[in-house]
Amino acid sequence: MDLAAALRAFLRIVERGSMTAAAADLGVSQPAVSKLLRNLEAHVGARLLERGPRALRPTARGLALYEAAGGPLAAIDAALENQRGEGAEIAGELRLHGPSCIGEVHLRRIVTAFQDAHPHVCVSLSLENRPVDLIFENIDVALRMGRPSERSLIQKRIGFSRRILVASPSYLSRSAPLRDAADLSAHDLLVTDASLRNGALRLRKGETAEDIPVRPKLVTNSAQVLVSALREGRGIATAQLLLVAEELRSGALVRVLPDHEIEPSEFFLVYPSARFLRPVVRAFVDFAAPALRRVEGIF
Repeated sequence: MDLAAALRAFLRIVERGSMTAAAADLGVSQPAVSKLLRNLEAHVGARLLERGPRALRPTARGLALYEAAGGPLAAIDAALENQRGEGAEIAGELRLHGPSCIGEVHLRRIVTAFQDAHPHVCVSLSLENRPVDLIFENIDVALRMGRPSERSLIQKRIGFSRRILVASPSYLSRSAPLRDAADLSAHDLLVTDASLRNGALRLRKGETAEDIPVRPKLVTNSAQVLVSALREGRGIATAQLLLVAEELRSGALVRVLPDHEIEPSEFFLVYPSARFLRPVVRAFVDFAAPALRRVEGIF
């Protein structure tokens, strides 16, 4: 029996709660994973997993083995990859996750530039507006909006993303005057769900913050939908500056109430413990963090 392969399969089953998912992550068949588990249980002389209501879960003996084996196996894998990569080019698989608002344009460009510098890196980039469990979902690095709560993750702060009010000139030319925040109630408002707090829009003017009750014409979690509606002249939108910087420069969109801003969003790059970080992961973090900080609209 290949004990290292059996332990890796066991660890992944515990993390994923499923032999099928573990097999997909490991690039082998489900029967192969099942056989590795049976051989490992025979080797230790104990049942390591039991089926719970929703997923496989470790027994007491299985949990003890999981906690004991995870660190050493990660250390061995990292040491081997470091030796293979000593003096060589960065290569390998890289699994990334980020929110669509910054991912569809900026994170995608950063990934492309990283692959141009390291052509033997293969990237899987998932973009969706939800936090992910990096271990469970087998993610190497995630870009998070909002400060992460998991103490097990390394957090590299990127900065705040400015959020402003914008509209198209065509919309403003046919709409009621907009002199102050109270006038927003007379306008069609397009907002991201992250902009609202209990049906109100919190606007800052200098050091003063004010909650403006609003009834949005459109609420969306899609940056693409928001920007498209803006370009079509559908209303005034709350937008991250990084989404609309080019449109503002070209005049396709203009800023309204320029002395007001919405509460900014904070971005972090997060990844599992740096103690056993693979070279390709470390290289991407070192490459992406300064590139993200240079994005217009992040401060």
